[in-house]
Amino acid sequence: MRLLVMFDLPVTSANERKAAAKFRKFLLNDGYYMMQFSVYIRICNGNEAAHKHLARLQNHIPSAGSVRAIMITEKQYEAMKIMCGAKNADFDKNAANQQVLSF
Repeated sequence: MRLLVMFDLPVTSANERKAAAKFRKFLLNDGYYMMQFSVYIRICNGNEAAHKHLARLQNHIPSAGSVRAIMITEKQYEAMKIMCGAKNADFDKNAANQQVLSF
Protein backbone atom coordinates (compact mmCIF):
# COMPACT_ATOMS: atom_id res chain seq x y z
CA MET A 1 0.00 0.00 0.00
CA ARG A 2 1.18 3.51 -0.74
CA LEU A 3 0.08 6.82 0.68
CA LEU A 4 0.12 9.67 -1.83
CA VAL A 5 0.05 13.24 -0.46
CA MET A 6 -0.57 16.27 -2.67
CA PHE A 7 -0.56 19.81 -1.35
CA ASP A 8 -0.86 23.43 -2.34
CA LEU A 9 0.36 25.72 0.42
CA PRO A 10 0.59 29.52 0.36
CA VAL A 11 4.11 30.96 0.51
CA THR A 12 3.52 34.70 0.21
CA SER A 13 4.54 35.67 3.76
CA ALA A 14 7.51 34.59 5.84
CA ASN A 15 5.26 32.69 8.26
CA GLU A 16 3.59 30.82 5.39
CA ARG A 17 6.97 29.87 3.88
CA LYS A 18 8.10 28.63 7.29
CA ALA A 19 4.93 26.55 7.73
CA ALA A 20 5.29 25.05 4.23
CA ALA A 21 8.95 24.19 4.83
CA LYS A 22 8.10 22.62 8.20
CA PHE A 23 5.39 20.48 6.55
CA ARG A 24 7.75 19.29 3.80
CA LYS A 25 10.40 18.50 6.42
CA PHE A 26 7.83 16.46 8.38
CA LEU A 27 6.99 14.48 5.23
CA LEU A 28 10.64 13.70 4.53
CA ASN A 29 11.34 12.74 8.15
CA ASP A 30 8.25 10.51 8.19
CA GLY A 31 9.49 8.41 5.27
CA TYR A 32 7.89 10.15 2.29
CA TYR A 33 9.84 10.97 -0.83
CA MET A 34 9.08 13.58 -3.45
CA MET A 35 7.56 12.25 -6.69
CA GLN A 36 7.30 15.75 -8.13
CA PHE A 37 6.73 19.24 -6.78
CA SER A 38 4.11 19.16 -4.00
CA VAL A 39 3.47 15.42 -4.50
CA TYR A 40 4.99 13.04 -1.96
CA ILE A 41 4.55 9.30 -1.56
CA ARG A 42 5.24 6.77 1.17
CA ILE A 43 5.18 2.98 1.30
CA CYS A 44 3.01 1.55 4.09
CA ASN A 45 2.80 -2.04 5.28
CA GLY A 46 -0.93 -2.50 4.88
CA ASN A 47 -4.12 -0.62 5.52
CA GLU A 48 -3.58 -0.22 9.28
CA ALA A 49 -0.17 1.42 8.81
CA ALA A 50 -1.59 3.72 6.12
CA HIS A 51 -4.33 4.88 8.49
CA LYS A 52 -1.71 5.46 11.21
CA HIS A 53 0.27 7.70 8.85
CA LEU A 54 -2.89 9.51 7.74
CA ALA A 55 -3.51 10.37 11.40
CA ARG A 56 0.09 11.60 11.78
CA LEU A 57 -0.35 13.67 8.63
CA GLN A 58 -3.56 15.21 9.99
CA ASN A 59 -1.62 16.38 13.08
CA HIS A 60 1.01 18.19 10.97
CA ILE A 61 -0.93 19.99 8.25
CA PRO A 62 -0.51 23.78 8.15
CA SER A 63 -3.48 25.96 9.02
CA ALA A 64 -3.63 27.47 5.50
CA GLY A 65 -3.61 25.74 2.15
CA SER A 66 -4.87 22.45 0.81
CA VAL A 67 -3.54 18.97 1.58
CA ARG A 68 -4.99 15.83 -0.01
CA ALA A 69 -4.07 12.21 0.58
CA ILE A 70 -5.04 8.97 -1.11
CA MET A 71 -4.19 5.36 -0.36
CA ILE A 72 -3.36 3.23 -3.39
CA THR A 73 -2.38 -0.41 -3.72
CA GLU A 74 0.90 -1.58 -5.17
CA LYS A 75 -0.96 -2.84 -8.24
CA GLN A 76 -2.49 0.61 -8.80
CA TYR A 77 0.92 2.25 -8.29
CA GLU A 78 2.56 -0.13 -10.77
CA ALA A 79 -0.10 0.74 -13.36
CA MET A 80 0.90 4.42 -13.25
CA LYS A 81 1.97 5.81 -16.59
CA ILE A 82 4.81 8.33 -16.67
CA MET A 83 4.37 10.77 -19.52
CA CYS A 84 6.86 13.47 -20.37
CA GLY A 85 6.68 16.34 -22.80
CA ALA A 86 9.35 17.13 -25.34
CA LYS A 87 12.86 16.14 -24.36
CA ASN A 88 14.86 19.21 -23.33
CA ALA A 89 18.54 19.79 -24.02
CA ASP A 90 19.58 19.00 -20.43
CA PHE A 91 18.00 15.52 -20.48
CA ASP A 92 20.88 13.67 -22.16
CA LYS A 93 23.51 15.73 -20.34
CA ASN A 94 22.05 14.76 -16.93
CA ALA A 95 21.46 11.13 -17.87
CA ALA A 96 25.21 10.51 -18.18
CA ASN A 97 25.73 11.57 -14.55
CA GLN A 98 23.15 9.19 -13.10
CA GLN A 99 24.17 5.98 -11.43
CA VAL A 100 22.52 2.71 -12.34
CA LEU A 101 22.01 0.21 -9.54
CA SER A 102 21.45 -3.44 -10.37
CA PHE A 103 20.46 -6.09 -7.90
